[in-house]
Amino acid sequence: MVKRLIEDYANGSEKLRRSIHGLTTEEMSFKPGPEKWSIHEIIVHICDAEIVGVQRMKKVLAEDRPLLTGYDQDAWARSLGYSQQNAERALQLFQLLREEMASVLQRVKDEEWGREGIHTEAGPLSLLQLLERYVNHVHDHLAQIERVKAAYAAR
Repeated sequence: MVKRLIEDYANGSEKLRRSIHGLTTEEMSFKPGPEKWSIHEIIVHICDAEIVGVQRMKKVLAEDRPLLTGYDQDAWARSLGYSQQNAERALQLFQLLREEMASVLQRVKDEEWGREGIHTEAGPLSLLQLLERYVNHVHDHLAQIERVKAAYAAR
């Protein structure tokens, strides 16, 4: 099970790249609603979330029950100007982060998957739970990207 989960994690960037292949700048920038994110912003968010996720998983592996701080993703999107950032560079960074962390995860011993960190909002989370969250995070956003593409086509 864990091996398959790591493979799914490692393949996240390829799935993301396939989901946006061939999209125009207009399609990437389209917002389906005033408080909704464009596909461009979703890509940048996924990269930022991965930076946080890699740091959390490494802390859990290296420290005893570390504090894992939550963050306001909408504030990050606004304050960091997601729509102005380079989505291709974000996707490249996401791919590198996934490749490197997958390499680390492949060396995790069975007994280490239960190591925990204490999340400020979710409480105790094991390394395995964190990995599942970050696999699901990409799956959730892939579905969101499909919804944005459908909204663009229906406009």
